[in-house]
Amino acid sequence: MARGAQPRKNSGICSAGHSHRRTSDGKAEAEDDRDIEQMTENGNNPEVRIAPPPVKRIRASGPILVLAILFVVACFLTWYLTWFGRGLSDAEITKYLSDYSHPRHVQHALLQVQERIERGDKTASQWYPQIVALAGNPETELRLTAAWVMGSDNKSEEFHNALKKLLMDPQPIVRRNAALALVRFNDASGRAALMAMLNPFTVNAPVAGTLESSLSKAASVSRGTLLARIRMQSGEVAAMRSPLSGSIDNIMVATGANVTTGQPVLTIKSDEQSIWEALRALAVVGTREDLALIENYASGAATNSDRLKQQAALTANAIKSRMNVNEKSIKQ
Repeated sequence: MARGAQPRKNSGICSAGHSHRRTSDGKAEAEDDRDIEQMTENGNNPEVRIAPPPVKRIRASGPILVLAILFVVACFLTWYLTWFGRGLSDAEITKYLSDYSHPRHVQHALLQVQERIERGDKTASQWYPQIVALAGNPETELRLTAAWVMGSDNKSEEFHNALKKLLMDPQPIVRRNAALALVRFNDASGRAALMAMLNPFTVNAPVAGTLESSLSKAASVSRGTLLARIRMQSGEVAAMRSPLSGSIDNIMVATGANVTTGQPVLTIKSDEQSIWEALRALAVVGTREDLALIENYASGAATNSDRLKQQAALTANAIKSRMNVNEKSIKQ
């Protein structure tokens, strides 16, 4: 460039995406002046403008939107149709109580009948025969729910008789629900099952074989939790599951040892809620013979829970008061 000549407006500046060349006389020329005119302002040099890239708008796809809506609707319907709080018509209750292939339908109907009983709805009695029939159903969940519902009407003799039969149920959870329900009838025939709730429950080996377990003492378990596997001589493996919720109280057989059918393997301590329910029930039907164990809970020897200590003390006092009243009646 000749001395004293004025520089071109954009000489010596390379804009992004554009190159420059020099002519034989030293003058630089932009390859595309029209692009420079369309450029926007650059923060480094207000005189240099950069062309913005075109904005591409992506339109929502119709099929994808429909699928999203269907997914939300399906989730809502799944929740709503399986929600036990959903009200059922009389026809639906009758149908659901017989729908043994869908246990949740039966449980839903049972809880709806229970609500009607508690409201004093006399029409609930129309389903009593179906509920009594459920007490003999092979499904444990249905028997234990039926036992709980039958305790809602302590004036029904058919419920009373069915509950007494459930005290002999093979599953401890069903026996316990039946015992608690019988207290509402002021029936002490389930007292042994109530006291069993305060003591650790022994789980026996269902088959003979080699025990395989990774559970440790004090581990929390729920009903249905896998407690151990037993490998039989045939190579088949049998699962040993917890029949109750609670925690491992004692392990009697170490993993890797051989067990025989019916051999005690471990014990389970009942969960706090179950113990609390049993203590409340024993306040009504407990006897002098039950006081020693109940007072162990009250003193803290059997539990660290303040809630259980308090309820145990109330239960012990209720039993003693009842005993004093009975003794005075005998003397008179």
